[in-house]
Amino acid sequence: MKKIALFAVLSMLTYALQAQDLADLFEKNKESVVTIYVSESVSQGTGDPLTFTSNMGLGSGVLVREDVILTAAHVVANAEEIMVQFFDGESITAKTMRISRIADVALIQLDKPPADPHVAIIGNSDEERIGDDIFVIGAPMGLPYSLSRGVISGKHAEHNLSNDGKMLEFFQTDAAINTGNSGGPMFNYDGEVIGIVSSILTRSGGFEGIGFAATSNVSAALLSERSSRFFGIEAMVLPYELARILNVPQESGWLIQHVVNDSPAGLAGFKGGFRMVMIDEQEILLGGDIILQVDDIRITGEESVIKILEYLNLVQSSVTHKIKVLRAGQVIELAWVSSDFKANHR
Repeated sequence: MKKIALFAVLSMLTYALQAQDLADLFEKNKESVVTIYVSESVSQGTGDPLTFTSNMGLGSGVLVREDVILTAAHVVANAEEIMVQFFDGESITAKTMRISRIADVALIQLDKPPADPHVAIIGNSDEERIGDDIFVIGAPMGLPYSLSRGVISGKHAEHNLSNDGKMLEFFQTDAAINTGNSGGPMFNYDGEVIGIVSSILTRSGGFEGIGFAATSNVSAALLSERSSRFFGIEAMVLPYELARILNVPQESGWLIQHVVNDSPAGLAGFKGGFRMVMIDEQEILLGGDIILQVDDIRITGEESVIKILEYLNLVQSSVTHKIKVLRAGQVIELAWVSSDFKANHR
C-alpha cells in the first residue's frame, strides 16, 4: 500500500509540475499568437454574376517575422480584407503574400510591423515523435488566446502530384481544435512552433479527438518556393469529359471559381463563376472564365497548370503575358502584367 501511495503522490507532483510548465509556456508564447479577421465577397451561385454575399471569417496565426504571419491557407485564400489583432489589442491590416492550398498554409504580410513584436521560434518538426506533448493557442469559437493541450497522435506524409511531387506532412493530435483555431500554432514543450493547425476529422461537425496540423518543416519549405506566390484565383482543372460538356475547344482548361478583387488576377480582369451546380457529388461554380493558354503554354491537364504557375513565378521583371480564356462561349485574350503582382503583393 505504501508503494501505491508513494506512486500516487509522485504522479500528482509530476502532473502539477507539467501544469506549471504549461502555464509558463503559455505566458512566454501567447504574444506571438494573433487572431485573424477576414471579409470575403463570394457569388451566391444563383446565376446572377452581379450578386455577391459578404462573408466574415475568423482564424488564428503566429508572427514568424517582424511583419509576417504564418497561418492556414483556407483562412485567407479568398479574403478581400484581412485584419490581424495582437495580444495587446493592436490591429493591423495585411495582404496574402504566399500560399499553398494543398498543404493548407499561407504567409500574410502586415502593412506595418506591430509596435511591440514578439516573434515565435520555429522548431524542427522532424525531431518530434508520436507521443510527444504539445499545446495549441488560438481563437476557437471566437475566444482568443484559448489554450488546449494533447499529444502528437500520428504523423501522416504523402507525395501529391498537385504540388509537383513535393512531400506533404501533417501531425495528428488529440488537442482540442475548433472553428477559429485554424492557422494557429502548435507548440512543443520547448516553446517552439512545430505545426500550423489545419483541420479536424469529424462526423458530428464538432471536435472528436482527431485534429491535424501542417508540420513546420514542410510549411517552411513550401512557402519558400516561388510556386507558392499568391495570384488571387481559385480554380479547378477540367477533366476531358467535363471540358467537352462545357464546349471547351481543347482537351482541358482551368475553370475559375473565385477571383479576389484586389489581386493580380482581379486587376487583370479575370471573372469567377456565378452558377452553382452539382457534378459527381461536387459543387462547382460555372459561368467564370476558363483559362486555355498562357503565352505559349496550352492547358492540357494538371501538369500544364503546374508548369504555368512555375513559369509565372519565375518572371522577375515587368512582362505582359497573353492569356487566352473562354468567356461566354467566346475565346478572348487578357493581358496579365507581372509587375501587378509586385505592386500589390510584396
